[in-house]
Amino acid sequence: MAICFSSITTLTSALQSEEIQALTSFKLNLHDPLGALDGWDASTPSAPCDWRGVVCYNNRVHELRLPRLHLGGRLTHHLSTLRDLRKLSLHTNNFNGSLPASLSQCTLLRALYLHDNSLSGTLPAAILNLTNLQILNVAHNFLSGKISGGFPATLRYIDLSSNAFSGDIPSNFSADSNLQLINLSFNQFSGGVPATIGALQNLQYLWLDSNQLYGTLPSAISNCSSLVHLSADDNELRGLVPTTIGAMPKLQVVSLSRNELSGSVPASLLCNIANYDSSLRIVELGFNALTSIAKPPNIARCSSVLGVLDLKSNRIRGPFPSWLTNVTTIIRVLDLSGNLFSGALPAEIGNLLRLEEVRLANNSLSGELPGGIVKCSSLQVLDVEGNRFWGQVPSFLGGIRSLKVLSLGGNFFAGAIPSSLGALSELESLNLSNNNLTGKVPDELVMQLTNLTILNLSNNKFSGGVPATIGGLMKLETLDLSKQKLYGEMPIEIFGLPSLKVVALQENHLSGDVPQGFSSLISLLYLNLSSNAFAGDIPATYGFLKSLNVLSLSENRISGAIPQELGDSLSLQVLELRSNQLRGKIPGDISRLSNLKELDLGDNKLTGDIPEEISKCSSLTSLLLDGNQLSGHIPNSLPKLLNLTVLDLSSNKLSGAIPENLSLIIPHLKYLNVSNNNLAGEIPKPLGSQFNDPSVFAMNRNLCGKPLDRECADVRRRKRNRLILLIGVAVGGACLLALCCCGYVYSLLRWRKKLREMVGGGQKKRNSPRTSSGGDQRSRGSGENGGGPKLVMFNSKITYAEALEATRQFDEENVLSRGRYGLVFKATFQDGMVLSIRRLPDGFLDVGGFRKEAEALGKVKHRNLTVLRGYYAGPPDVRLLVYDYMPNGNLGTLLQEPLTKMGIPANQSHTSRSLLIFYTNWVLGYVSPEAALTGEATKEADVYSYGIVLLEILTGRKPVMFTEEDEDIVKWVKRQLQRGQVSDLLEPGLLELDPESSDWEEFLLGVKVGLLCTAPDPHDRPSIADVVFMLEGCRVGPDIPSSADPTSLPSPV
Repeated sequence: MAICFSSITTLTSALQSEEIQALTSFKLNLHDPLGALDGWDASTPSAPCDWRGVVCYNNRVHELRLPRLHLGGRLTHHLSTLRDLRKLSLHTNNFNGSLPASLSQCTLLRALYLHDNSLSGTLPAAILNLTNLQILNVAHNFLSGKISGGFPATLRYIDLSSNAFSGDIPSNFSADSNLQLINLSFNQFSGGVPATIGALQNLQYLWLDSNQLYGTLPSAISNCSSLVHLSADDNELRGLVPTTIGAMPKLQVVSLSRNELSGSVPASLLCNIANYDSSLRIVELGFNALTSIAKPPNIARCSSVLGVLDLKSNRIRGPFPSWLTNVTTIIRVLDLSGNLFSGALPAEIGNLLRLEEVRLANNSLSGELPGGIVKCSSLQVLDVEGNRFWGQVPSFLGGIRSLKVLSLGGNFFAGAIPSSLGALSELESLNLSNNNLTGKVPDELVMQLTNLTILNLSNNKFSGGVPATIGGLMKLETLDLSKQKLYGEMPIEIFGLPSLKVVALQENHLSGDVPQGFSSLISLLYLNLSSNAFAGDIPATYGFLKSLNVLSLSENRISGAIPQELGDSLSLQVLELRSNQLRGKIPGDISRLSNLKELDLGDNKLTGDIPEEISKCSSLTSLLLDGNQLSGHIPNSLPKLLNLTVLDLSSNKLSGAIPENLSLIIPHLKYLNVSNNNLAGEIPKPLGSQFNDPSVFAMNRNLCGKPLDRECADVRRRKRNRLILLIGVAVGGACLLALCCCGYVYSLLRWRKKLREMVGGGQKKRNSPRTSSGGDQRSRGSGENGGGPKLVMFNSKITYAEALEATRQFDEENVLSRGRYGLVFKATFQDGMVLSIRRLPDGFLDVGGFRKEAEALGKVKHRNLTVLRGYYAGPPDVRLLVYDYMPNGNLGTLLQEPLTKMGIPANQSHTSRSLLIFYTNWVLGYVSPEAALTGEATKEADVYSYGIVLLEILTGRKPVMFTEEDEDIVKWVKRQLQRGQVSDLLEPGLLELDPESSDWEEFLLGVKVGLLCTAPDPHDRPSIADVVFMLEGCRVGPDIPSSADPTSLPSPV
């Protein structure tokens, strides 16, 4: 026996030592600012059972209670060593980190209180598997993730509220469950409310507020026979309210506000309609889409213990349900505001003898207020604002001595305020605004309402002065006497109200100097004295108002300068000083108002510059400085106001250019006006595009650019520069023909050989080899054309997004060439493919016309022409042509030399136009007649096109723009030659040529070559090798038949 006892003692001692070590390690990881655990000493006789917060049984730790001690740190795994632990309470501390899954090793744990800490991570599934766990409270932490598994059957209370849990609510509920309380409120649970909750016969409290639950509320919940409180506010529940809920025998609270419930309010929620006694005391269904209230079938047998009925902000229409006054006689709170009730308020409302609050605001009730309401002797709140009640303000209201809130605003009450209201000594809020009340504000009434915190008489027709007796309302926080006919000066008594926070006196006829006395109201948040007749200076002492959010002094007669001390009112969010006579400069101290959102200084006489420091008002959304005499430049710092939505600088004397960086705030800016200044230069393009109304920039003489009709001088210079650049485009277009020349090098060599033989005595016709050569070339060309690449539509093979990526959003660095017809970009795709993409100017042709032209161009197949690979036409007016990329550039410089030899200037704009049109659009004016008919591209057709280009260069005329019907450039040149009007052929840049000079002869030679190339019969046209040879200096030889000489042909008619 002694040995056994000794063994037990030894084992107990070992276990105690293990627990001491676990608790000591736990303590070492904690932050203990209050020293709450300083007494944890392993040397104490009964350690750890005599330590603070440790509860033992049989020398083993059963409970660890350390709530509300400001302990911080992470929960470590050491607590899992406490294998006999039944209760762990560490709530209301500063523990952080994750919840250790090792706590599941405390298999005897029954209660876990960790709420009101800063724990994060997920809720370990192992903890939910503790078979003895009865209470789990981890509310008010930062836990997240889904709840894996389900809740153990032993669990009685689970509170996961105020975390960030998501996913579906666990649905593994069964009749064996002991759950009595479920609180999942203020999380991110989604999905529907599981119908299996109906199996929880012991459930008393179900809170699902402020989640993302949707679907209908399952009627199976009514099987929870023990349920006392059901709350699912602020979700997305739809459908009808289950009528069976009202039959739940113990249910006292139903709160389903802020959902999307529709249909009728079940009568079962208002009284017992079957053989049961309703226990419902609170019904809250506000902010839904309910349309009616179901009337009980037998009102005489219907009774209720309902104390609170909240149906506000629904869509319930019809007359006030007077039957409610018979079945809910003990109701304390009735809120039907924000619905569509109409008609009169029944006198039977006086039957609700225990009524404390009646809220009927914002309906369409009409008539006079019923006198029977006086019977409601406990009434504290009467709110009928926003209806259509009329008549005088009832004097019998003075008999409801318990009233604390009386709101009659927004009706049609008329006459004077009855003096009987002075008997309402408990009244805290009086709202008579927006009626037709007249007369003076009664001094004796105001003097008696000593508990008033809110006095709102705005928008009536009161006259006289502001009563000095208001100064006796020492609890007054809000004073609104705006929009009246009050006049005179402000009584100084008002400046002694210590709690005053809101003063609204705008739109009256008050006068005198701007009251300095308001500076003593250190709690003041809102001061509006606008639209009166106040004069004098703005008191510098207003800078003492550190809590002031809004200061509005607009539309008075205030003069002087804006006091720099206003920069000390650091809480200011709105400063309105418009339409006064303020002078001087805008003080830079305003820049210290970092919370300022609206600054309105318009229509004054302010001078000087707009301070650069104004950009420090980083919260500014509206800046109105219009109608002053401000000068200097628009500050470059304005773009720092990233929240700015309204900017009005109009009607000043501002000069200089509009800052280019002002475009940075375009995404937020909704209104801009800089008209009637002295601004100059070009309007930044993004601004002109966003604000395309000319009036925004009007009356600035030296301002130019869109949306104004004035073109800027530098723009004109840029256009001239672009005109010069068109030379390159012209040469680039001529590259097409140069490539053709390269294709016929072999023919050229053969032709020269035969020419030498003819000079030596061999007389062979040049047209024979030309014909045979052309036939060979045509044969080869046809074969090549037939095998050419098929046109690939851009929007099916290469997406617009890929084109944007390949050109880096059409970046300037990828521009290959520029011209009137847009920019050519190098496009490098991810798979290594490289293409050239020409982006035509926005709006270039309509979609149909562009597609037709692109389809026609895509059918052109020739070995010496760059193939069109695709095109794109899409919004907004984007037109793209896709070609093969030519890595070796163009042969523009090669074409420059022969043109110069002919005396043709290289800077003629019409050259670029003609060649560019020929290159991009394949206009029929350049196509030979036979090619236009057959659609077949041949060498002879190429020669014809070259002849058209040559004539266009020499004459400056376009191929088809002539007055006579069906006349083209060929017929026109022949007509001029027949008439002897050779000088009319000259391009304006060649008019200085001497008819006796060699340049003149070269000009005529060029005309003849052009006409030879455009001969009607393809076989009469020279080969391209012949053309090159002639342009290098040879004249038309005797071997060219006279019939081929175009100057000998009759003029076509």
